[in-house]
Amino acid sequence: MKAIRTFTVRPVLAETLAPLDRLASNWRWSWSRATHALFASMDPALWDDIGANPARMLGALGQSRLDELSRDEEFLARVREEDERLTAYLEGDRWFQRLEGDKPVHIAYFSPEFGVDGSLPQYSGGLGILAGDHLKSASDLGVPLTGVGLFYRAGYFRQSIGDDGWQREAYPLLDPYGLGLTLLRDRAGTPVEIALDLPGDRRLHARVWIADIGRIPLLLLDSETPSNTDEMRRVTDRLYGGGGEHRLLQELLLGVGGVRAVRAWSELTGRPAPDVYHTNEGHAGFQGLERMSELITHDGLSFDEALAQVRAGTVFTTHTPVPAGIDRFSRELIANVLTSGLFQGLDAGRAIALGLETWNGGDQGVFNMAVLGLHLGQHANGVSVLHGEVSRGMFGMLWPGVDTDEVPITSITNGVHAPTWVHPALKAVSERAWGDAHTDTHDWTDRAAVTDAELWGVRQQMKGGLVAEARRRVAASLSTGGNHTPAWVDDLLDPEVLTIGFARRVPTYKRLTLMLRDPERLTKLLTDPERPVQIVIGGKSHPADDSGKILIQQLVRFSRDPKVRGRIVFLPDYDITLAKDLYPGCDVWLNNPLRPLEACGTSGMKAALNGALNLSILDGWWDEWFDGENGWAIPTADTASNDEERDDAEAAALYDLIEHQLVPKFYEREGGIPTAWLGMVRHTMTDLGKKATSDRMVRDYVQRLYVPAAAHDVALRANGFALAREVAAFVGRIKGAWNRISIASVDSSGIPAQAQAGDALEVRADVRLDGLSPDDVAVELLYGRTDEDDALARDHSVYRLSPTGEGVDGIRTFTGTLPLSVTGTFGYTVRVRPAHPQLVSPVELGYVTYAS
Repeated sequence: MKAIRTFTVRPVLAETLAPLDRLASNWRWSWSRATHALFASMDPALWDDIGANPARMLGALGQSRLDELSRDEEFLARVREEDERLTAYLEGDRWFQRLEGDKPVHIAYFSPEFGVDGSLPQYSGGLGILAGDHLKSASDLGVPLTGVGLFYRAGYFRQSIGDDGWQREAYPLLDPYGLGLTLLRDRAGTPVEIALDLPGDRRLHARVWIADIGRIPLLLLDSETPSNTDEMRRVTDRLYGGGGEHRLLQELLLGVGGVRAVRAWSELTGRPAPDVYHTNEGHAGFQGLERMSELITHDGLSFDEALAQVRAGTVFTTHTPVPAGIDRFSRELIANVLTSGLFQGLDAGRAIALGLETWNGGDQGVFNMAVLGLHLGQHANGVSVLHGEVSRGMFGMLWPGVDTDEVPITSITNGVHAPTWVHPALKAVSERAWGDAHTDTHDWTDRAAVTDAELWGVRQQMKGGLVAEARRRVAASLSTGGNHTPAWVDDLLDPEVLTIGFARRVPTYKRLTLMLRDPERLTKLLTDPERPVQIVIGGKSHPADDSGKILIQQLVRFSRDPKVRGRIVFLPDYDITLAKDLYPGCDVWLNNPLRPLEACGTSGMKAALNGALNLSILDGWWDEWFDGENGWAIPTADTASNDEERDDAEAAALYDLIEHQLVPKFYEREGGIPTAWLGMVRHTMTDLGKKATSDRMVRDYVQRLYVPAAAHDVALRANGFALAREVAAFVGRIKGAWNRISIASVDSSGIPAQAQAGDALEVRADVRLDGLSPDDVAVELLYGRTDEDDALARDHSVYRLSPTGEGVDGIRTFTGTLPLSVTGTFGYTVRVRPAHPQLVSPVELGYVTYAS
């Protein structure tokens, strides 16, 4: 029979074991091998059974075993040692503390999902794993960051595969106390509750759970509280569940409730208010409106002044290269919320306009969360170089007068948290060779430090672990209901065979079944008697995405064919726990999305840090870091006339690479070791080890986005928001006058018909500035090489002209002299744009006028 309620009974720890509570409640244990091993040693079998979570372990171990451990001097010494290490980690200066110059005092990082560990299932895929790795590296680097998310009582979902190959979902409820979370309480010990007023006289309450991720507090808002109605309790029931209004309520709680939670947490802990707000994708966009409301009602700012202040300190990261990946709500639904009193003092009509698709071809009846994020974030980025380019094209309509290359969206390529994702066996080799140094300093090409035999041995050991885990999972999935496990499971996969891995979410653009395009050829590759290949696959489709479920079903049915079932396997319930076996155990990591629909894709990075080679379409991070020695690039059939032709061509290229390049190199041996293959492995681990880490990523965010955002926030806030008022007034002047701005004439002299390097180009531009002063604008000479269509090259240069003389009839003259240093076909143009020291990008306001 089923219990009507479950909860965790916490044990009573002897004083000598008291540090275990602190060690269990700080999720640093998830990437600290020593702390992990400490809890596992208490009862290894039980540790595996309860899902490798210290808080659950303490609850499940039993008082008698705990009492026994309290008398074990060797174990107690390990407890004290780990407690001391944790204290040193939490209190010592790290990279950020040693960073010179002005820097942020507090960064609030908002994300709808966080993938910290498999035992905390608050993530669905790459966005959440990225957010979890961001927190871990921020902790390792000492960055003063606070994570803000929601606590989903049923997480995402647990996946199983039926006899028909169809994905099935289960939603086991989570006990936050049993996971090691703590409830935010006020000084009287009462749980802090955040409240949001909603349309229809409804009120949404949320409590705040805290997960300590090393040095980083992660605040998770939970609507499961007695203060709520049954309807409101369900708001945080599951990740990405429900329809439009349900999703909107989640995003209001994340954005608005998140700001209020950070405010309450800061007041209770004495932490300064954030000077930077980072929204990881558009789901938390309402945080900007909440902050504007506060500035208007508490600080007396106007709408425009509050907008300028909020924009200054906001970083917005877009993660999707496709419009379908953006949350969009009806204008009426948003208007209903904005007029309900939730945002005090905020002009509802102007606030709605910040998210509307007002461009030609947009839907003005739709409120777009990415548009809101870009309007509220002065600092914006994509998550790979290619994704930055795609995003500039995708959102360029928000800056209608700006060339696509200049759209103010930069890029910071994602990374992965090496201490989490590098296999313990490989870590042990690394520590023996280089000590406890950072992984991005290791030179794996040094065969004196790590021999081929040692490297190959650990790679085979990791593959053996994957094979064992695959057999265990398949046996468990087949033996449900008392069925006997088939004998063939014992021979599933082979550690000696070239192993290709593929695991990720299963939307159609990631093309899970591209490998099945030619079943006969794939079967031949898998079953070659001399040099076979095997493929291990995992992935979840969104519960509402039947097209993704069909792809899983097709793959599962193929894998169950007796001809190939020992060489291809689909492992159900892909999550962080499985990933930690899967990435290290593969020789090759496969990725074949439709280019350029993969924003970054970090699974291949995790595999690479463990010595796997990538076999991928040139998309996301692979497009910028593939160098011909760290794996293989699948050619993209850009000239294909339709989807079928493209998939056929790219699948054929995939088979060709496996058959003619991967297989020969892997099976070519010297003394039983594939030395040429290991040469590529060594290069991959050394080169990508410097770039593919979230430590590098977070350092980039700090130096390129957080430090400038904090500086802008502080500058605009100073002296009673004097500069915020100035910026708002400047923007108002520009908007009011720009349709009257024009370049009346451009004259040039000093260049003969046949110019040569060193000649001086003298330029005079007469600009009509009706209503604006020369200080409000920059008049620029853009120059450089040109193509056959007379278009300036992307790497053109900019030279600012200077105002001369007095204006006549609203026209001012700007002049400059440019020595020619560019040879070859040369061209130039003149433009005028707004200019203010607090603009992050020269074209940030989207107003640019070119000479005709």
